[in-house]
Amino acid sequence: MAKTEVILTQNIVGLGGESDNVRVAAGYARNFLFPQRLAVPVTSANKRQIEALKQRRAEREAHEFNTMSELAKGISKLICVIKVKTGEEGKLFGAVTAGMIADELKHQFDIALEKKKIQLEHSIRATGEYEVELNLHAEVKGTLKVRVESITPLAAPVEAPVEEKPHSEKRGKRPEAVKAEKTEKTEAKPKTEKKAKVEKKAKAE
Repeated sequence: MAKTEVILTQNIVGLGGESDNVRVAAGYARNFLFPQRLAVPVTSANKRQIEALKQRRAEREAHEFNTMSELAKGISKLICVIKVKTGEEGKLFGAVTAGMIADELKHQFDIALEKKKIQLEHSIRATGEYEVELNLHAEVKGTLKVRVESITPLAAPVEAPVEEKPHSEKRGKRPEAVKAEKTEKTEAKPKTEKKAKVEKKAKAE
């Protein structure tokens, strides 16, 4: 495949920045880079533009650096809340991804951040708080606090059935029975006294 040299006039990720002299496929240059004004052919006239392109590149990189540095300071004070469904012991159905965090940053704080700048060293598969590293710029790193919360209702604890002990009731006597018993005792008392008097008289004789 034929190659050609071009001078980049715009920053192209994976290829180079303004003023860089790079070799690309001739068809790519002819059909894409030149029509989009992302590059120009290497000629004597175009080489004279290199200094101006370098100056533009330096200004762009300085602006990006300052912007990302300010973002790193601001984002370190935020807590991005991710709400998910969970199973037992707070475990997630799946994992929290960089894309999910990027979406919530945009939704909660109106911060547009490419998901490739969000570095997840380990998969987040449980609720809790995490510190996520951000590669905001070649020279700027940042940290974002992420709190993963469950939206699954907690299951109500199952109470053990309480065994009912048999009631041992002391049955009292009926009022009629108590009354009759008292009457019997009252009638028995005079008889006892009369018997005692008879026995006393017999002894005297």
